[in-house]
Amino acid sequence: MACNHCVVRELNFEIKAHGELNLRILPEVIHHLSRSNTIHKVEENVITIKESGARDFLDFCIDHMESEQIEFRIDDQTWRPLSELSTVLDMEWIDEVITKGLVTCHFQPIVNVREEIFAYELLSRFKKEDGSLIYPNEIFAAARNRGRLYALDRLCRMTAVKYAAPLNKKTFINFIPTSIYAPEFCLRSTVELANQLGVDPSLFVFEVVETEKVDDLAHLKSILTYYKDRGFEYALDDVGEGFSTIEMLLELKPHYMKLDMKYVQGVSSDPNKQKIAKQFLEKALEIQSVPLAEGVEFREDFEWLKQSGYQLFQGYLFGKPDPIPKQ
Repeated sequence: MACNHCVVRELNFEIKAHGELNLRILPEVIHHLSRSNTIHKVEENVITIKESGARDFLDFCIDHMESEQIEFRIDDQTWRPLSELSTVLDMEWIDEVITKGLVTCHFQPIVNVREEIFAYELLSRFKKEDGSLIYPNEIFAAARNRGRLYALDRLCRMTAVKYAAPLNKKTFINFIPTSIYAPEFCLRSTVELANQLGVDPSLFVFEVVETEKVDDLAHLKSILTYYKDRGFEYALDDVGEGFSTIEMLLELKPHYMKLDMKYVQGVSSDPNKQKIAKQFLEKALEIQSVPLAEGVEFREDFEWLKQSGYQLFQGYLFGKPDPIPKQ
C-alpha cells in the first residue's frame, strides 16, 4: 500500500486561529465550510480544510478576520503564517508534474585520469505540460512548500533508474535524505525496480545531496546502510561546502567523495584551495573512499588534481549534461 507521502492526493490544511475576534467568528466559518463540504476535521481552535475550499477561506480571513493571528500547516510540518498559504496554493502545478511524470534525465559524464568515461550522473529535468521548462530550484521549492518533496524525490529516483538500465555503466543518482521517512518502506520501490530491470545493484551510486538540512545523522546512516546492504554504493556530494565536512565524511564513509566545485575551480593557482583539496583527498583515501572532483572546467585544474591523486572528474571540461549520453 502506498503511503500518503508518495501518492499525490488533495491537500488538507490544518488552520489554527488565535485572538478573541478570530475565535468568536470561527464557529460561523466552520458552519459555512461544513455546508460546502470542504471541512475535514474540527478540534477546538484548529480546523482542517480541504484544498478545494482553501482560497475561499483565505479570502474570508483577509476580509473579516485578523489573518496575522492565523497559522496553517500541512502534514504535521511547521506552523506557518496564513500569509504564505496563497503561495502554496499557487504552486499546485507541482502536483501535475508528479502525477503525470513530467520528468526526464540528462547524462553528465564522470571520467577517470585517462579521460575515459567511468560513469554518468543522471540529472533530472522538468517540463510543464505546455512544454515550458521548470528549473530544479523552482520545482524543489514548490515540492517543499506543498509537502510533495518525497513524492518528487521518488519520481526522480525511479525515472533515473529506468534511464540507467540500458547503459550498463555506473550511474550516480541524487537523493534527498530528508525526504526519506523509513528506508525499508520509502526505498523499497527503487530497489525492486532495479531488480526487475535486471541491473547489477553495484552499478548504482546514490548521491547524498542537501546534507545541510540533515539534523538526524543516525537516520541518514540507516538509509545508507539500507542501500549498502542491498549491494548499492553511495557518494557524499559537495564535500567541503556547508555541512559536508571532514567530520561528516569520516562519519558516513561513502564509497565516493565529491569535492565541491568551489575548491576545484582555480585550484591550480590557489594555495588555499590546494591545501583544502589535499586535506579532503587524504581523508578520502584514509577511509577508502574514491576521490572525485566536480565542476572541473579548466585543464590546468584537471592536471593539478590528477597529479595530486584525485581519481575521478566531472565538469564541463569533459561534457555538459545532455539528453543523450556521451560515448
